[in-house]
Amino acid sequence: MRICGGKARGIPLRVSKKAGVRPAIETIRERLFSSISSYVNHARTLDLFAGSGAYGLEALSRGAEQATFVEKNRSVFVDLSANLKAVLKSAHMPADSGKLVKRDVLDFLREKPSLGYDLIMIDPPYPELGSLCPKIFSLLLANNNLSEKGIVVLECPGDFTIEPSGWTPQRTVGKEKKGSPIHRIFERSN
Repeated sequence: MRICGGKARGIPLRVSKKAGVRPAIETIRERLFSSISSYVNHARTLDLFAGSGAYGLEALSRGAEQATFVEKNRSVFVDLSANLKAVLKSAHMPADSGKLVKRDVLDFLREKPSLGYDLIMIDPPYPELGSLCPKIFSLLLANNNLSEKGIVVLECPGDFTIEPSGWTPQRTVGKEKKGSPIHRIFERSN
């Protein structure tokens, strides 16, 4: 697995096999980032359930200004840290362009950020989608985590649907079929 676009294109990413990490494959990331490219340049990015960090690192490689990665698994966090250093070095970006947070996502989201994020990537464990997603979208809205023109990208199986209160589905990237990952993109309702 590697970064598929931008300044750090081709940089390999370490992925812990024993921790149950399910990294987004290159073709899926390429399709997503082609679709949301106008949101990435100079963006403040939040990568929730970061795992290998593939989403946030891809955003940094493609021009995001800053990325925060939230991951609570200790062994996964070691790989995430190594991946962040490699991508920042390859993209010639300062170390403070990436921030690692070893914490539970819901606990992290309960704190109001000083600035909203322009691009929020959510890739929770699939078995917990139904219980986690309503809480996550509610916290994002309540604590104003998203900037005014920002988007939230949820990776989920094609047969998973959600209509969170206060959010408008913008579009879906990928084919909605059972077992195949897609990205549902949301913006705040006016």
